[in-house]
Parts: sequence; structure tokens; C-alpha cells
Amino acid sequence: MTVHSAADGGSDRGGDKRARILGAAERVFARRGFFAARVSEIAKDAGVADGTIYLYFKSKDDLLISLFEIRMKQVNDVLRAAIASPPGGATATASPINQLRAFIKAYLKLVHDEPAAAEVLTIELRQSSKFMKEYENPQFADFLRMLGGLIAAGQERGELDATIPAHVAARMIFGMLDELALAWVLAKQPLPTAATSEAAISAKAPGTRPKKFDIVRAADWVVALVMTGLDRSKKEKSP
Repeated sequence: MTVHSAADGGSDRGGDKRARILGAAERVFARRGFFAARVSEIAKDAGVADGTIYLYFKSKDDLLISLFEIRMKQVNDVLRAAIASPPGGATATASPINQLRAFIKAYLKLVHDEPAAAEVLTIELRQSSKFMKEYENPQFADFLRMLGGLIAAGQERGELDATIPAHVAARMIFGMLDELALAWVLAKQPLPTAATSEAAISAKAPGTRPKKFDIVRAADWVVALVMTGLDRSKKEKSP
């Protein structure tokens, strides 16, 4: 998934520069981390002068937020397409459960296909105080509405448990997806060297280094957990 953006009311050439800057920022943030990244590095990667960055973005925080907005819009577009045509054909299209499965699988497939973007979205955004405290986050709100709508539809049809409010269930499911994406990204990072200390890695996500796993296959695990849970006691006791 390539970063695309429209020119800010300027020429096509200007739009191309903005898109190049955003693509360079994503690579530099993923490679160096948001705090360590310098605007001069982003400019060099994008092939523009340092001052050109500030023609399009007020600050490094604004650049990160713009990158998030574009990426999340692309994510939402892919997820809408996935739930519009879930596996199974026309019959499956009418089922919120099949749409929910398609949503979860499409999201984790995106993480797998775009690891640099996944790192920025799961790790580096948390390093920006402006993003965490000031940004209203409309694209993420759209993501939650889409997910919550699937859950609410399933509850209305009696296919999903209605005791948990749909908007709360949506955040719970996103929490699972976000943590899986974070663990997968961290597990893919190289082992610490003299240049990259263990402290530098744990600073991004304190705790035990995650073990490697197949995040595409993990989509089935998330679906199973959401649909049936971990409790097998009732099944074991039933005749």
C-alpha cells in the first residue's frame, strides 16, 4: 500500500513533493523512531531541501499526524471493501459475522503487508504528545464506527451477544488487533547490537521481547476468541 495524497490546492508537482515527504517520513520514523528522527533526514530521503518540509507541514508532529490520517484512510477504504465482499459470496454478504471475520483478517493482512506503516501506526504515534493529547483522530473514529456497526448488526440479528455495548466491544476487539500488531512488529526487529541496545528496543514497548508468530494466521485466532471465547467448560460438561 503506497502513500497517496492530493496536492494541497497546489500544482501536481507540489502534491508529488508532499507525497514524497510523507513516504520518506514513514521510512525514517520506522527506521530511527519518532524522537530520534530529524527533519533533515526526512528531507534527504525525500530528495528535497530541509526548508521544503515546512512548506507543507508545521512541525515533525504535524508530519506524523498527516501520515497517520492518510494511512488510516487507506486502511478504512480497504476494510470497507473487505466487508462489502466477504468470503462466501452473496449469502455471506448479508451476515455481520462473516463481515466481522473479513474485517479482522483484512486488518491483520495489512499489518503483514506494510510493516513500516504498521510500526509507525502502532509504536511511533504514541511518542507524539501532540497526537496523544490534542489530535481529534477522525479517521480512527471512523474505524471504530465501522467495527461497532458490524457488531451492532450482529447483535440485532441475535448472532452476537448483546450484553456488551457495541461501541465497547469495538474498542475491545481493536485492543486485541493493536496489541498483536505491536507484538508482531517488535518480534520482527533485529536483535540488539552495540548500536541498538536492548534498552532502546524496550523503550518502545517495555517488557519481554515478543516471540515471532504468523500474524496472518493470527486473524483466525482472533476470530475464534471473539466468536467462542476461551471457556470450554460448558462444552466439556454437555452430553
